[in-house]
Amino acid sequence: MIENSKLGQIRALCFDVFGTVVDWRTTVIRELELFGSEQEIKADWSEFADRWRTEGYMGGMRLVQEGSLAFQSADALHLRMLNILLEEIGFDVKNNLATVDHLNRVWHRLQPWPDSVAGLENLRSNFIVSTLSNGNMSLLTNMAKYSNLRWDVILSAEITGAFKPNPECYKNAANLLGLNTDEVMLVAAHEGDLLAAEAVGFSTAYIFRPDEYGTDNTKVLKPDLPFDFIANDFNHLAEILAAHKIN
Repeated sequence: MIENSKLGQIRALCFDVFGTVVDWRTTVIRELELFGSEQEIKADWSEFADRWRTEGYMGGMRLVQEGSLAFQSADALHLRMLNILLEEIGFDVKNNLATVDHLNRVWHRLQPWPDSVAGLENLRSNFIVSTLSNGNMSLLTNMAKYSNLRWDVILSAEITGAFKPNPECYKNAANLLGLNTDEVMLVAAHEGDLLAAEAVGFSTAYIFRPDEYGTDNTKVLKPDLPFDFIANDFNHLAEILAAHKIN
């Protein structure tokens, strides 16, 4: 927990999006199952979704950071892996480009966690609320419209010029907001993201999303995480911040 004097400086909350604000896995699996039904294809859609994210999105970002892949949008990284996965299950990608494009854009239609819409509204009454995501601008904008996520600002790696957890992503986000890093708090469900933000001077709030990788996981909230705040959801975070009179 950081001192109230420092907390009083915070003007903006920047949110990780995938897994923190939206339930990517449930939405993606549901649309994959619909795709499978329409195309009469049977597959392990849960495994497909997990590989799409971990090998395609997260793995693609690692390749960019290592310099073995040119910087490109999240949409492009998703499509790159989707084509690989579809070909593995025998789907004719080349002759079904419109179908593949629609499926790839499921990431623009992700559903929020139950607390996200109301929780963001609660928090934005006292703070600037912004995305800080590796998703591209069109993806984040379409998702906000689709799921009624009322951001004050949409920031993405596409305009910060670097993927998280590159320090430049966080520093450039603060600069774009016209703020110092100690005036920004990152809100995320992922420890690595928060540690990287903390290293450049951001305050940090960890949101517990135990169902991000399915309801049968064994993820347990650790009370001793090294972050300024730990909350069960966005409404809980708003209550904690209000109790510390951060406004």
